[in-house]
Amino acid sequence: MHLKEFSLASPKIQSTEIFKAIEVAIPATSIEQAIAKTKVEEERHRSLPAHLVICLIIAMSLWSRDSMRDVLKNLIDGLSEAWVKVGKYWRIPCKSAITQARQRLGAGVMTQLFHQLVRPMANSETIGSFLNGLRIVVIDGTCLDIPDSDENARVFGRPGSRPGTQAAFPKVRLVILVEAGTHLIFDALMCPYKIGERVRSLKLLRSVTSGMLLMWDRGLHSYAMVQATVSKGCDYLGRIPANVKFLNEEVLEDGSYLSYIYPSGKLRKKGFEPIQVRVIEYTIENPDNPEEQIKYRLITSLLDIVKFPAQLLACEYHQRWEVENTIDELKVHLLGRKTHIRSQKPREVVQEIYGLLLGHWAIRLLIFQAATSGEVAPLRLSFTGTLRVVRRALPKFQRLQPQDFPFF
Repeated sequence: MHLKEFSLASPKIQSTEIFKAIEVAIPATSIEQAIAKTKVEEERHRSLPAHLVICLIIAMSLWSRDSMRDVLKNLIDGLSEAWVKVGKYWRIPCKSAITQARQRLGAGVMTQLFHQLVRPMANSETIGSFLNGLRIVVIDGTCLDIPDSDENARVFGRPGSRPGTQAAFPKVRLVILVEAGTHLIFDALMCPYKIGERVRSLKLLRSVTSGMLLMWDRGLHSYAMVQATVSKGCDYLGRIPANVKFLNEEVLEDGSYLSYIYPSGKLRKKGFEPIQVRVIEYTIENPDNPEEQIKYRLITSLLDIVKFPAQLLACEYHQRWEVENTIDELKVHLLGRKTHIRSQKPREVVQEIYGLLLGHWAIRLLIFQAATSGEVAPLRLSFTGTLRVVRRALPKFQRLQPQDFPFF
């Protein structure tokens, strides 16, 4: 009889109560604004209201190995202890109820919340984020395995395989823009597997601005990439594939030289002109085999050899690899699953990936704020260590009284 009374006194859960531990990164007001803009607020009271489902989708990346019901239990662990003390009880919804709640919510609200929040955060005092006043950002892509369902395969597609065989999982392609000095992902696009990274990268340039130095690997090299970056007023530093040749028009004092990159025949017909570039060539010795040398060739829009000498740019190009570390944080430390995404339907796949990106944003923003407070480089602090701290802190912050927050 006592338990029945508890279940009838179900408390209403607010996003402010759930995410007190990381509300600085994902404010409850932002969640409410995203709900209002996408008009997904329910007209009647539900056990899984929209703001709770949003928090649940983000929390799926914090406890990626747990079932959906266990993630929800972890999410309200601290609140449930407080409710029991005052004679209240909240019954955990079943798996099908959680699935239906996610379907009601859709993917639009997660997309809205992501673009509403994310932005570059480094300032002039953030160690390792700028090169002579230019904010270092990197663009790259990766693929995520998704469940083997007919809907996922039809929408996102599979990688190619030998005749008579089929790839085990469909894949979704994800292209991201990363602030190198903080690992913050400040824009992202996803698409079917067969759409190449170059196509989506061009669209992702919507978020680059003047005052940035964009780095990319040789797989993204193209005239269109250079032209689109320059048109945004952004400087670039990109690696050139081995089969691309540049004529040496003028040798500069630091050993680099000026040349031109020419548009393709199709672009030339549309009136596109050659763009002047600076080419930097250097070699790196293999530490395991000193006789083996790897030749690197970079092109850049930075023509000032006094402010940006060739050796400086060659040394700084290693920052491009920070995007690989960011992808590792997403796919290994946050997800840690054999199949990266758990959703069986395409719309929920998109929803879950944006929840993953928001989970990564929350962790990385907390790291940035802690590093700023401690006057150290953000990349000196452990991502996995911070993830463990957040997991432990969520229930503890939910048990605190409002007057205790300033102390913590």
